[in-house]
Amino acid sequence: MTEPTVLDYFKSIFKDWRSFSAFVRAWANRADTAQMVEVAADVADAAPAAEPSSFILHPSSFPWRSLLALFLALFAQRMFEPPTQSAQLGVPFYLMAGALTLWAFRRGEWVPAPLPLAESRADPLTVRTGTFALSILFSGLAFVAMLQTPYAPGNVFTSLNLTLWTLAIFFHIRAFWLKEPQSLLKNVANFFTPSQWTPQKTRWTLLVLGVALFSIWFRFHQLNEVAPEMTSDHAEKLMDVYDVTNGQYSIFFTRNTGREPLYIYLSAFIAGFTGVSFLTIKIAAVLGGLLMLPYLYSLGKELGSERIGLLAVAFVGIAYWPGVIERFALRISFYPLFVAPTLYYLIRGLRRQQRNDFIRAGIALGLGLNGYTPFRIMPFAVVAIVIIYLLHVREKQIRKQTLLWLGLLALTSFVLFIPLASFATQNPELFGYRALSRLGSVERPLPGPVLDLFFGNLWNAMKEMNWNNGNIWVHSIPNRPALDIVGGALFLLGVTLVLARYFRSRHWADLVLLLAVPMTQMPSILSLAFPVENPSMNRTAGAIVPVFLIVAIGLDSLMTSLGTEKRRALLGWSLAGLLFVFSAVQSYNLIFVQYKEQYRLNAWNTREMGTVMTNFIRDQHNGDNIWIVPFAYWVDTRLPPLWAGLPGRDIALPRERLPSTTNIPGPKLFMIALGDVDTILLLQDTYPRGQLTQYDSAVDSHDFWVFFVPAQ
Repeated sequence: MTEPTVLDYFKSIFKDWRSFSAFVRAWANRADTAQMVEVAADVADAAPAAEPSSFILHPSSFPWRSLLALFLALFAQRMFEPPTQSAQLGVPFYLMAGALTLWAFRRGEWVPAPLPLAESRADPLTVRTGTFALSILFSGLAFVAMLQTPYAPGNVFTSLNLTLWTLAIFFHIRAFWLKEPQSLLKNVANFFTPSQWTPQKTRWTLLVLGVALFSIWFRFHQLNEVAPEMTSDHAEKLMDVYDVTNGQYSIFFTRNTGREPLYIYLSAFIAGFTGVSFLTIKIAAVLGGLLMLPYLYSLGKELGSERIGLLAVAFVGIAYWPGVIERFALRISFYPLFVAPTLYYLIRGLRRQQRNDFIRAGIALGLGLNGYTPFRIMPFAVVAIVIIYLLHVREKQIRKQTLLWLGLLALTSFVLFIPLASFATQNPELFGYRALSRLGSVERPLPGPVLDLFFGNLWNAMKEMNWNNGNIWVHSIPNRPALDIVGGALFLLGVTLVLARYFRSRHWADLVLLLAVPMTQMPSILSLAFPVENPSMNRTAGAIVPVFLIVAIGLDSLMTSLGTEKRRALLGWSLAGLLFVFSAVQSYNLIFVQYKEQYRLNAWNTREMGTVMTNFIRDQHNGDNIWIVPFAYWVDTRLPPLWAGLPGRDIALPRERLPSTTNIPGPKLFMIALGDVDTILLLQDTYPRGQLTQYDSAVDSHDFWVFFVPAQ
């Protein structure tokens, strides 16, 4: 029989109503691919002999459709790379790649790994009533103890309210937790049992360990040099960290529209080893990204196989997107950090109908609300995911049970959220300002009709992965895709496969995975007052989790299509390795060459000013006799002291106050913007013996004046 062409394939579908209806019935069949083909064959056989249909396809021994689809997708994504982006070339090739992918899927050639089977479990609906009463009591006491009253300052952690809060968490979990088999201990014991170590298990363990170590190396490589400079955002964070190290234990940090506490306290802990520095908050951000990886791996297992989890970890470990946002050293990585366990425990809990998983998801959700403001979208995402699940199940008992556990999840997250809830009760404007200033007209009027703004932002966010990740230079390379060539191609191919599988089997997990992308992008999409800020790689960072799972599903299923026989399997791993190397090389260039140079050119050189301060102090001069004269759109005067190891200082001295420094004994040092001629003239008039030199910066146009005044 002659192999049908793509044209034959489409002709057979739309030849007449009978052929089209046969296609729809075969596509909608919930059986696996082989069964789907048989159903299609049965339907075709039932048709009159005069109307044979070439729609009935037969699998090929070599997955040429899948490999050709990959090649076309890689070429298409290359056309989307700057500086010569071409949608006219890229889009047609992506359409061809998508058509080939669907064809390969239809033939059973390129099919994602099967999802784990659902488990039906009736919960005993038990609760330890006395313990639950204690959790309610201590939750109320903790909430009140954190309020501002005539007897308490409010917005501060104390030994009393921390103890009450800890007891509330303990009693709440204890009240609802069901005893589980000690499977974790058994797994650990089996891991160290020599008889359990088969060659296959040993190879897999070494592979997982290798991926983990390479990810750690990639994240910490040149961490001190990339990003090379601090911005005002870093000054705000480090001032908060400095406050904590000096005993000011805030619940909500109110500087610069406010921020949640978890990242600040982790940074303060690290500062005990590294000092209050830029490197400190970089390490905290990188740790947030690395701690997400085990949950990403577990999610991959939950959505098909361990190999999906490993591929997701491998590609996210070297990816430009998480690599850049972590090196920018803000709380951004805490968004995907808590999205991953929240999704993992929720999806697993829905599949297994296991109460404890909902408690775990509630803990992750509550912790995430203490991490980064955009994570506040996740409670809505959790509700949406549960609704999707309920729309796909029919058993009343399961629906009722799921709704009960959704309530338990919400209550668990609230217990973890008590400190911020207490603060928000008394300071709703401050707590919600950051989000509301983007969503509504708190800061500026909306620049257009709400629906136009929303759908415009949604469209731009949909293009983030493959076309344009926004124009914010501090945590992205403006106007390029958020994914590299390999990641972008595999992402769209993965979306096609997962979408095709959903239309075939109607499995709720596929729809959850697909919709998790726009749901976690929603903090950026809802920037209606400032649509120019959308997409932004910080407010969409939670999408890292579902995006790289989809990337991994696309590659994993391609490896499967090559076959499981030893030589074919080796070919699949070789292809994956080649794509990984290509991705790593491009990501390395994006992070350590392009991003580093772009950042260096755009950020003010406060590190060099810190060096000037350090040299002045090293000559045994008084560090208090160093000032920077503020100038419009110039440096943040809190940053050079941080580079010099003097956190908590602001060395700004306005021009009109310069004459008052004549009463201060000892040598003095002033740093002045290159264009601030008036200040130079005033200093020369005030200190005729002063020595003016121009500091030659490593970056053109970043030079500045240094005015040294010897001891009088």
